[in-house]
Amino acid sequence: MTWVSETVAAEAVAALGGRPRIVVSGNHAIPHTLVRAIDSAVPEYRLWALNAQSGMPDRSGVTLETAFVGPAMRNRKHLRYIPSRLSLVPVLFRKRARPEVVVVNASRVVDGKVSLGAEVNVLPAAIEECRAVGGLVIAQVNRHMPYTFGDGEFAVDDFDYLVEADEPLADLRAPVIDDLSHSIGARVADRVPDGATLQLGIGAVPDASVRGVAERRGLKIWSEMISDGVLTLHERGALDKDEPVVASFVFGSQRIYEWVDRNPNVHLLRTETTNAPSLISQRPMMVSVNAALQVDLFGQANASRIDNRIYSGFGGQTDFVVGALHSKGGQALIAMRSWHPRANVSTIVPLVDEPVTSFQHSAVVTENGVASIWGYSQEEQALHLIDHAAHPDVRDELYEEAVAMSLVRPGSG
Repeated sequence: MTWVSETVAAEAVAALGGRPRIVVSGNHAIPHTLVRAIDSAVPEYRLWALNAQSGMPDRSGVTLETAFVGPAMRNRKHLRYIPSRLSLVPVLFRKRARPEVVVVNASRVVDGKVSLGAEVNVLPAAIEECRAVGGLVIAQVNRHMPYTFGDGEFAVDDFDYLVEADEPLADLRAPVIDDLSHSIGARVADRVPDGATLQLGIGAVPDASVRGVAERRGLKIWSEMISDGVLTLHERGALDKDEPVVASFVFGSQRIYEWVDRNPNVHLLRTETTNAPSLISQRPMMVSVNAALQVDLFGQANASRIDNRIYSGFGGQTDFVVGALHSKGGQALIAMRSWHPRANVSTIVPLVDEPVTSFQHSAVVTENGVASIWGYSQEEQALHLIDHAAHPDVRDELYEEAVAMSLVRPGSG
């Protein structure tokens, strides 16, 4: 371990030669100071990050790689999207995309250790695989990064270089919860009993769902990510005080970053643990709530692509859908609007024409109602989606399409 400037660290990366694969912290934890320095020093390289939000290089010679596309990579010319469930990204690093450099955005040093803070995720696996090939592991030590407990704690000697560079984490703006989001969130909340374990994403509908379950008691969190909604549950006394909040990364405002800092009741674990369907299934009454861009009459969800172009990726949706369905009393819910406001189209469609992200959910929840899916015949599934989830303006059309596909019998609607 050696303390150096960002320039010296970047020169060490450049000395590797070739076109190294560089894995960096993703989401709002990108180590921008080191990324900029490396981009100036290394002519050609591959840059891997999950759900990158901003500040990624965009030039010839840089290939952006990811299994989950964020705004900073979306529609980029030099993007190399590698489809993978999030739980399998560590296997991807081991077998197909081994990193030669790992650069993390870490916390201040505490008792000879730093923490990966808000972004644990796939980074422990990346560090291990990088070490296996004799690569470089570099930490940007950042006093603004919270110190979180769990799999993201590393001794300073685990790094080849430490670079001091303080950068505030981006403050995620709270989504506006309109009447439709509130309606969907309330329906989701109605399905959550006391003592349930929750996996929630981010956005207006998950936030509205959190508000709805804030009156429950004994709730547990086992999630890929946590955001400010978990802080709301904590403040309202809804969480089980004897169970730690478990997640793999934090994505929210400064309030939640401050709350997780040195909080013994929050455990940030590696993706192989949080997203393992076998472990998710062991959580009783596991309620997984995810979004989708489209759901078809076969109950298949597309949450990844728009107009044959990658928008995001599988993420952890498939992991949690499978895990929740195997949980005792568990549910896998898709929560979304029935009408896409920007595209001005129905989100319930006869048949998705994009690759399917997940399927066989417990139910699909929209502002119009709850369409039960799992355990029903294909005809019943289709009719439930038409009658209880789809927008009223397209129900007749969807019914006609269902008949044409021999999915439902004429006159059954």
